[in-house]
Amino acid sequence: MLDVEEIRKDFPILGKGVVYLDNAASSLTPQQVVDKEVEFYQEYRANVERGIHKFSQKASEEYEKAHSIVADFIGASSADNIVMMKNTTEGINFVANSHDWKKGDKIVTTILEHHSNFITWIRVAKRHGCTLEIVKADEEGHLSLSDFEKVIDDRTRLVALTRVSNVLGCITPVKEIASIAHEHGALVLEDGAQGVPHLKTDVKDSGVDFLAFSGHKMLGPTGSGCLYIADSSLYNVEPLCIGGGTIADVSLEGYELAEPPLRFEAGTPAIAQSIGLGEACKYLKRLTMDYVESREKILTKRLFEGLSEIDNVTIYGPSNLNERLGIVSFNINGMNPHDAALTLDSEYNIAVRSGHHCALPLIKELLKMPGGTVRASTYFYNTVEEIDLLVEAVKEITKRVS
Repeated sequence: MLDVEEIRKDFPILGKGVVYLDNAASSLTPQQVVDKEVEFYQEYRANVERGIHKFSQKASEEYEKAHSIVADFIGASSADNIVMMKNTTEGINFVANSHDWKKGDKIVTTILEHHSNFITWIRVAKRHGCTLEIVKADEEGHLSLSDFEKVIDDRTRLVALTRVSNVLGCITPVKEIASIAHEHGALVLEDGAQGVPHLKTDVKDSGVDFLAFSGHKMLGPTGSGCLYIADSSLYNVEPLCIGGGTIADVSLEGYELAEPPLRFEAGTPAIAQSIGLGEACKYLKRLTMDYVESREKILTKRLFEGLSEIDNVTIYGPSNLNERLGIVSFNINGMNPHDAALTLDSEYNIAVRSGHHCALPLIKELLKMPGGTVRASTYFYNTVEEIDLLVEAVKEITKRVS
């Protein structure tokens, strides 16, 4: 059995006395990932896929290895399916700009989405005359498969949806929705920003055509991320950028693109960050995602039940704890969420998020809370004692408000 106190020693920042419960915004980074990035800068700092000298060869080897590690982590066929990105947002925008959209094409998304997987499709629809269908959810965030069956038809080019809501923590039935989409020849993009760090991911099992996720939410460096492209789409999408490193040949008349993933990674990439992302995946694989998920279930249950017992606190999202993971959004009745978060930080050294969490349609239309919520989000290195500190702090704050 893994010892959480031993795991916490890998995260020196946890010794600063702060209870860190803002993991949905950005996770902390273990020393092993920091060391791997430093290794690049101190031992083989060079550009990749260009030089024949030792530094360049070693850097290229580590960069390519990172693609393979990430591919294995999400169950992809090979490193060819892995395109290194800055973050989830860039991956989603890559997909949006890599298709030849036609007037009348339909795109389907949901009210649960982060702005990155929402406004991107509003822009595509307006630019190209596409139809955008937004599937609604109930107040706990549940999506009905029958609603997708109604709106997905033979005009549908793409279905874009999150695996885990960054506000409600609810888990969406991506695999089942992908099956409905594929019956009509539509492609499926999964926003895995909150899913990949917390749940075991197998792209072959889910059947998604694209999966975008960020490294900084799963122990990796900031500025690191990935877009998975299924084999069937590798040669059917246009690169977002072309230039150095993306070509196999260039003449005065034209050019020939390199094989994937090089054709999609123009210019000098974020080498250190990508290598760091590979190391983060190795760290999570050593822990196992079963362990990560089981730890978070314990923490989420403690957090949800603790806050539920406090008068004047409203909790959002699924009441069935088997349908949510790691994220609990709440409000202290009569108190602005920003004031609550600021009090938790300044008086109790507890870091949480407040506001609309880049999901205004969900906050305004579904929760009817234009001011947003307080959001506490856990990761495997958090402890039960930290959860209890938050619950006790909220209890004390509510007494002042009432």
